[in-house]
This record gives sequence, C-alpha cells and structure tokens, in this order.
Amino acid sequence: MAIPDFQTLMRPVLEFAAGAQERSMKETHPVLADQFRLTEEEREQLLPSGRVRLFRNRVAWAVTHLKKAGLLEPRRRGVYAITPQGQKVLADAPDRITLNYLMQFEAFREFRNQRSSNESSNINGETAKQSTPDLEDEGQTPEESLANAWNEIQENLESEVADQIKQVSPSFFEQLVVDVLIAMGYGGERLGAGRAVGQSGDGGIDGIIDEDPLGLDVIYLQAKRWEGVVGRPEIQKFAGALQGRRAKKGVFITTSSFTREAREYASMIDNRIVLIDGHRLARLMIDHDVGVSPVERYVIKRLDTDYFIEE
Repeated sequence: MAIPDFQTLMRPVLEFAAGAQERSMKETHPVLADQFRLTEEEREQLLPSGRVRLFRNRVAWAVTHLKKAGLLEPRRRGVYAITPQGQKVLADAPDRITLNYLMQFEAFREFRNQRSSNESSNINGETAKQSTPDLEDEGQTPEESLANAWNEIQENLESEVADQIKQVSPSFFEQLVVDVLIAMGYGGERLGAGRAVGQSGDGGIDGIIDEDPLGLDVIYLQAKRWEGVVGRPEIQKFAGALQGRRAKKGVFITTSSFTREAREYASMIDNRIVLIDGHRLARLMIDHDVGVSPVERYVIKRLDTDYFIEE
C-alpha cells in the first residue's frame, strides 16, 4: 500500500486518539504505519529535503488539522488527546475525514481563512484575487509542496547549467573543473591547485590535483568536453594511464554521458575511477555554488517548546 496522504490519515488518527485518555506522537507513528501495512522502506522514506520522514510529516499535519478544527487538543510536547467534539465526530463523520469536512467547524474556517488571507497578499501588501481551490485536491503537506517546488527549480537549473557547460571553451572547462574540485575541498589553495588541469596530457592524464590540502595523496584527472557518449575504450585507456603511474584514484569528467559498459568497467577494476557526466557536474556546481548565485533563501522554523517550559 502506498503511503497515505494526510487527509486519509485524519480519521485513523482520531480513532487512535479515542482509545486512550491521551496519545503521544511517538506511539502514533508505528500504530498507523502497521494499520496501513507500510513497508520498512516506506516508513523510512524521506521528504526531498532528506531531513524529515514523509509518513511522520503527514501524520503530524493530520494531527495539526484536527487540532485546528477542535477535534484534538494538545496536552504537552508531542502529546494530544481527543476532545468531546472529536468523540462526537467519530460517531457522525464519514469513513474519510477531509479538509472539506472540517470546514463545518468555525475554528477551522478561521484557520483556513487566515491562511488564505496571508497567501493572497503579494510582496507589496496588495491583495491578489484567487479562486478558491477544492480542499480535496490538497494531498500534499506544506513541506511536500515546498520541497517539490524546490526540486522542480533545481532540475530546471541543472539543465541550464549542463547546457551552458557544453558551450564553454576547452580551456574554460578545465578551469571550471578546478573550481568545482576546490569548492568540494580538494586541491588546497586556489593557487596551488592551478596545476591540476592543463598538463601535457601524457599517457591519458589531463592533470593532477591534491586529494587534501597537505597533498598527502593525489587524484588523476581526465576532463573532456565531449560531444558523443564516452564508451568503455576511453575508460580503459584512462585506467591504463593510472596503472602506468601506480595510481589508485582517478576522476573522469565529461560534458556528455557514459555508456553502461563504461560504467560497469569502472566499477569492476581495482583502480578507483569516479565517472562524472554533464548532469552530475551541473549538480556539483549547484551544490557548491560554482557558476550559480542565490536569488532567494527560505528558512523553515518550528516552535521551540523547550523555551516555554517554566521552572
């Protein structure tokens, strides 16, 4: 069974709350996960941010909406209880409690209206006209919506960066590779790392860069602006060059991509060769702020309940 959305979780949460005087979020998660027969992989699945478990986030928002409607009430940190109104709803409500259903409660309408009012104002404080959406369509929590929008922006930016990389000159590409590796923590200082690329290319090696700031180990590079797909023969040639230098580590960077045979070969040999294609290089540039600049920054905060504990 797929991970249920937060609206599907609302009635099960309310039913679970009715079984005791109070419930904790910690005990809620496994009970509902068992009820929906989620696999271990589904229970551990994270939001795109990689910081919060998807299922727990949806349970938390189900609890939040039920609280806003007055069907649950907070007791203390991470603990909630069903209200008399919540008990009544269990006897009268349909099999699935939705946001549309919760709109019958004044407290929830006020919550939604306040949220809509905030969303309809633009940055100049002017009110923008918006059509009222069907609340049944809200299958994602706010964190999911934000994360998915962020992913879409990142994917578009990645494509733009990858396309731009293909248009630069070979010398600029070599410079770009050095900048990325330095941003990742390799090569030490910028001046010292300048020797990394643009060497003679003797024996299939385009350059050398220090693995650490002290130069205790080195990584051999092949950096190519490539039009076609890089196949196994090119990786074999690079591996042979590494063996000729008794080297164990190499990075092959290209603006294009690698064939399946090339990747399989790189994974089987004794030498450690990392293959970086155009799109992975674009991701590394974005992750380490090379060739891109921040436009907007959003910080998500949560209530610090420890702050409100009175001694």
